[in-house]
Amino acid sequence: MPRRRDFLTTTAAALLAAPAVARAQMVLRSAKASYRVVTLTQDLEQPWGMAFLPDGRLLITERPGRLRMFANGRLERAPIGGVPRVVASGQGGLLDICLHPRFAENRTLYLSYSGPGEGGSATVLARAEFRDGGGLRNAQPIFEALPRTSGGLHFGSRIVFDRAGLIYVTAGERYQMQRAQRLDDLGGKVVRLRDDGSVPADNPFVGRAPVNGVTARPEIFSYGHRNPQGMAMHPATGRIWLVEHGPRGGDELNVLKAGANYGWPLATHGIDYSGAAISPSKSLPGMEDPVRFWVPSISPSGLAFYTGDRFPGWKGSLFTGALSNNALFRIELDGERYVGEERLLVDLLPYIRDVRQGPDGLIYLVTHTDSGGLYRLEPA
Repeated sequence: MPRRRDFLTTTAAALLAAPAVARAQMVLRSAKASYRVVTLTQDLEQPWGMAFLPDGRLLITERPGRLRMFANGRLERAPIGGVPRVVASGQGGLLDICLHPRFAENRTLYLSYSGPGEGGSATVLARAEFRDGGGLRNAQPIFEALPRTSGGLHFGSRIVFDRAGLIYVTAGERYQMQRAQRLDDLGGKVVRLRDDGSVPADNPFVGRAPVNGVTARPEIFSYGHRNPQGMAMHPATGRIWLVEHGPRGGDELNVLKAGANYGWPLATHGIDYSGAAISPSKSLPGMEDPVRFWVPSISPSGLAFYTGDRFPGWKGSLFTGALSNNALFRIELDGERYVGEERLLVDLLPYIRDVRQGPDGLIYLVTHTDSGGLYRLEPA
């Protein structure tokens, strides 16, 4: 692991106390940019994921099970209809949203959520048609991270398309760590699917003979994950990057490789919440080491590469929210090597759940609270 280089941003207590209009005028400085935080709305309830429509309007999921629209500078009052039923309990509910790469033609989008069924709940991916004024139509589940189980922890879940039009979905191991290593179980995995939910013929476990009587699920792309809550495609290489929660310590930044084992819980930099050891090993042969790990935990959520021109000094950076740090992390990379990181907005915004680059080249954030906010970072 290269030597760590942190750029700690000085916080301004006045920013917390100032009204929204005044906050928008305050200049914050980072290592490579000066910026302002603009409050767009604080009328969301536990927002989780965002997706920009081609015309610049923004769809936002709320964990209790609502899909909202932010358009023309305001949050529309009525939620969008046609959202599937979710189990809004614990960490579960309506989670991520992603547009089909040909959304302008087919009006298709995808939602991930904790869905109900016999035996409990599971991370579900649904496909639906978006119609202006008519909400969602024909919402149909196309994937479920079976088996279902009781409890409300570790659902994942993020959705990303790659350049080939294949869809990646993360599923947490539901706080049952052994599931991450079982190849006949879809918990603790990243799966890769066609846009209709069918399995690509070149998935790494397709056609694999049973091992010790266990037949691997063909949907699996990688395994040994704990609770991945951020995923993004690298704009230059097309590789899929991932952040995931460790236990007490051991959060990870990873680059996905087909068929790879990312170690949980056999190799981890974290310990149990009780303080007990989970594994004596931080690294094991045949398992992928993280590009970056965090001890203590930062609880990374949401992930986005910045490719815009509005912040030239940030171009190429990787951004993730840090739930337990109340911060936004800007990560510098050299290829697939970690170089350093900068903590922005420290203690200024609570629980940054998702981060996205807008079509205007600005950075948008949502905060996961009962009076959740949508915020925009603008150059100063």
